[in-house]
Amino acid sequence: MATPQQSAQSEANLLSAIEMVAKDKGIEKDRLIHTVEEAILKAAQSVFGPTRKLEARFNEETGQVDLFQYMTVVDDPSDDECEIALEDAQKYGLDAEMGEELGFQIFWHPQDAKKAAQQDKEYGDLLMVKQTRSQFGRIAAQTAKQVLIQRVRDEERDLIFNEFKDKKGELIKGVVRRFEKGNNLIVDLGRTEGILPFREQTPRETYRPGDRIVAYVKDIDREARGPQVILSRADGKLVEKLFESEVPEIYEGIVKIVACAREPGARSKIAVTSRDADVDPVGACVGMKGSRVQAVVQELRGEKIDIVPFDRDPARFVCAAIQPAEVNKVIVDESDSRMELVVPDEKLSLAIGRKGQNVRLAAQLTGWKLDIISDSKFRQMEEEAITALQQIDGVSETVARSMYRMGFRALDELSEASEEELTAIPGLGDAAAAQAMRKSAEETMERLRKERITAAQSKGEPLTEKEKLLFVRGIEARTAQLLEEAGYRGVDDIVREDEDKLAIKTGLGIKKARAIKQGIAEFLGADAKIVAAIGRS
Repeated sequence: MATPQQSAQSEANLLSAIEMVAKDKGIEKDRLIHTVEEAILKAAQSVFGPTRKLEARFNEETGQVDLFQYMTVVDDPSDDECEIALEDAQKYGLDAEMGEELGFQIFWHPQDAKKAAQQDKEYGDLLMVKQTRSQFGRIAAQTAKQVLIQRVRDEERDLIFNEFKDKKGELIKGVVRRFEKGNNLIVDLGRTEGILPFREQTPRETYRPGDRIVAYVKDIDREARGPQVILSRADGKLVEKLFESEVPEIYEGIVKIVACAREPGARSKIAVTSRDADVDPVGACVGMKGSRVQAVVQELRGEKIDIVPFDRDPARFVCAAIQPAEVNKVIVDESDSRMELVVPDEKLSLAIGRKGQNVRLAAQLTGWKLDIISDSKFRQMEEEAITALQQIDGVSETVARSMYRMGFRALDELSEASEEELTAIPGLGDAAAAQAMRKSAEETMERLRKERITAAQSKGEPLTEKEKLLFVRGIEARTAQLLEEAGYRGVDDIVREDEDKLAIKTGLGIKKARAIKQGIAEFLGADAKIVAAIGRS
């Protein structure tokens, strides 16, 4: 049981604790007082019951939370917890009227109740009879502590969120403090801590406690259990912000970073353009003797950076992005957002890059699908395509080369072409000739398909899923490649797919997707047994 001295000391400690927390945490004192009142009220309801009409009020003079219960004066009480008889109220000398609400103070400590009883014996007896104070002081203190701690945490999270929400998408400096489970890095940001998740760390970068770090503020997670500020060293935006801090022209808006492609820790490509014709965007980013780009490279621990001039012409932009390799020829397929880049044989490995890194970053930077082929391979593919086109009845080598120059590389492209496209081919003639050409291309495709099946039967070796696709009506090598790139590895994958999804994923269009689905159905009905038997011993 607490002594009066201990009670007075706890009251003073409560007031000083509220003032100290308000000052240290930057939380309004009134909000903390309201929290303490809520905590005491919650504790009182758990002890005395939720049906009582209770109120908690903080007394700044005593530093104590006063608890009151309110009872309504009635003639004949039906609820002893919320009602008091007029006769009882008058008996204890209370000036009350019917329907009036009376408030009685509930004391935290028995010693306080005895003191009140000594001052007014009858009023004290009423308190002792009507209220149950067993262990209330201890429960209230524990509840108040838990609620206060949680409220302080919530208030801190709100303060941190409000302080850092405007810093999302910016660079921030901090000091490495420790590693957590999963190799997540905790960074001291001053008022709070940030987290650098393992997935946002750059490969081959290592840190020790006490190291200074510059990171990109990727997100502010208000609901996170741990640190709210999510940092990144792997995001491409980090490269952009580093250039913005080093290049005044970017900060001022004269030079703009249009796109950025990055493989963290290895290589980055950025595309830049200038609003001022007198300002060279690449030169501005490189700086005098490479000082600006070297500052960024140093911050990224030696990561290579290619600065590419942006061009509204996609072909020119792609050629710049694939540097340092030279490009001799570009074949553009706008329908599939694809480009074939023909490079000199000796520059092929340079254009592709180590493990395909250069072409992969160039594709990511420009948004185009890129195929790199050498001059010799391109010439070989050209002759093979012209030979295939010549298999159509009435197509000479001259006409086949004209078709090739007009962008027709395969039989299925001819069979799907419009009359306008076909009549534009030199030497082809009118619309009737175009229709005849399209029909002849379809017949040639069917003849070659059957020849492939016959050849496979005579060979007798097991077939791959891709080889089986070439036995389906309407699927040539180009279409099979697009299907494979879209994730369709065989006939079974296409059978299960919806037409609309097939058209969207492959970029072939709904008409072609329906033709493929129809061809698959025919294949499963007529040719599947023949194909299944191939390779069986």
